This record gives sequence, C-alpha cells and structure tokens, in this order.
Amino acid sequence: MASKRSVQIGRITVGGGAPVSVQSMLNTKAGDAQAAVAQAKRLETAGCDIIRLAVSGEADLACVRALKEATTMPVVADIQFDYRLAIAAMDAGVDKVRINPGNIGGKDRVAQVVSRAKQGGIPIRVGVNAGSVSKDILAWFGTASADALAEEALRQVHMLEELDFYDTVVSLKASDVPTMLAAYEKMAATCDYPLHLGVTEAGTAYDGTIKSAVGIGSLLARGIGDTIRVSLTADPVEEIRAGRAILRALGLRAGEPELVSCPTCSRCTVDLIRIAEEVRARLEGVHRPVKVAVMGCVVNGPGEARDADIGITGANGEGLIFQKGEIVKRVPEGEIVEELFRMIEQMA
Repeated sequence: MASKRSVQIGRITVGGGAPVSVQSMLNTKAGDAQAAVAQAKRLETAGCDIIRLAVSGEADLACVRALKEATTMPVVADIQFDYRLAIAAMDAGVDKVRINPGNIGGKDRVAQVVSRAKQGGIPIRVGVNAGSVSKDILAWFGTASADALAEEALRQVHMLEELDFYDTVVSLKASDVPTMLAAYEKMAATCDYPLHLGVTEAGTAYDGTIKSAVGIGSLLARGIGDTIRVSLTADPVEEIRAGRAILRALGLRAGEPELVSCPTCSRCTVDLIRIAEEVRARLEGVHRPVKVAVMGCVVNGPGEARDADIGITGANGEGLIFQKGEIVKRVPEGEIVEELFRMIEQMA
C-alpha cells in the first residue's frame, strides 16, 4: 500500500507510485563544506537519490549552498529545536526540511516554518523516533511503543494539517525492529502520506544492514514505504549499497545488475569467494538490468543458474562462461572475470 499522495523533493518524487528512493545523511564535520561536497559526490556515484545534512548553525547553511551548487541530488536539512534554522535552511535552498514539530516550540513557531515552506513549495518530513516521543504520550502508553510512535506522528501531522499544510512525509523509527514494523503498519493504515522507512540506530555495517533488511524489507514487501534510509555506524556509502541491495532483492530497483553466487562446497576447485567479491565490486559500475551468476561447480553450475543472462564457473585451471545455462566460451581461469565483463559490455 505505497502512498497514494506524492511529494516532490527537488527532482525526486516520493510516494504516489514513484520508485522507492534511497537516502543517506552526511557525517562530515559540521561546517566543512569541502568535505560535505566530497562525501556527497561519493554518495551520488554510489547511487544515492537524496542527501540529508544536520543544520545546527550558520556554517552548515554555507554547506547547504555549496551542496546545491555541486550536486543534482535534493538536499534535506535536519533540524533540531531551532525553528529559525529551518527557515534559514529553506532560504539557503534546501529541498526539504526534517523536523519534529513538537520540539521546535509552540504552534506559532511551527506556523512560521510552515509559512516559509508553503512559499517555496518545500515539503516537511515529520521525523518521529523512539527517543522523541512527548512526555504525555509516554505517560499514556507507558513506553515508546508502536502505538506511542503512531500517536506522536499523528499529533505532529495534525498540527501541520491545522495550518493547511499537507506536503508532508512521515517517519516513525525505532531501533527495535518489531516496534518499527508495527508503528509503520499502524501509520499506513491510518493515513496516506508518503512514508520514509528506517530502523534508527541500527548498528554497525554488518548488524545494521541485517536489521534494516528485515525491517525495511518486510514493509516494502507488503507495499508500505516510499523512501528509505539504512542507518549504519559506517561510511554513508555503505548505507547506499545496503539500501540499493534491499530494493534489488525485492525487484524494486529497475535497470540495475543482479548477482547470484553459490555458497561453495567440496566440489569447488577455484577461489570462488575471491572471484565473487571481484565480480560484485565491478558490477557497481554497471547500470543495466543484467543477471550475473558466479558458480563453483562445472557439473551443476550452468544448469542451476540457467536463468542468469551470463555466468561463470571453473575447474582445474579452466574458466567457463555460460549464457542461459549453455556454455559459450572457455578461457584460462585467471582471465575469466575480465572476459566476463568484456562480454557484459557487448550484451545488448
């Protein structure tokens, strides 16, 4: 049940049946525009659709302006507490602001942010997480449960609606996957605003990717969610790789390659793990819908991967290249990856 509403964030449409977009957040030193631009370009190369920057002062506003000049990706300002920074960020050219309306002051301050957003056609993300639930809601539910997160999000959304503002994206993040799942399910059943999915504070690259794949992937598989961020304690580029992998696994990222590889067994006589990693790394530079198989068994490999567009396997110093299950070429084992990519480039 992807959102029926759509929101325009720069050149990216979120919701309304648009492709699910992948986001990340810059983690460079506050105010360092040069570092922010360099990291943003790496993220863009990795396939990032939308970038977010914490804005906590004038120096960060300079970063916003530098990012707008250096990249075509929409830039989102992440604001905590100071409504004036939200307005200043919009003046600096951001394409969206992320706020928790409940923590930037009274309704008059929220109204000023909304007024400026309306003026510039700038959407607002209501960002709720388990650590930002209002005290009265916590007292009501007893904990930052899924019901509490949903109630908090609805309160913030209604505050914006009372100001006649509907250009809204909603997130309800928790570090606990079952809580996150239940919160988004409740919100999806209650309103049709675009949903930004994420497991907050998910962890390191390994653990965080697994938690995010379970949480984000489960929702997307049910049609819930319009844009995602995989939150990792790692290089933000790893967030983009993980996010795109989640979308590819669900068939939601068109025009990208897919890699399948066998887990190896005693029949394998080549260094399949090394070969598979090399193929995976090189596929990051391929942006076409090609399914590539890396198999370790000459006897069963081509047959097991017959639905792959192209694949490789090897034994006893010889590499085999197959297409749709049929062997089409034999090359020395050491040349197999190079020949694979030469043939991929020639494929229509």
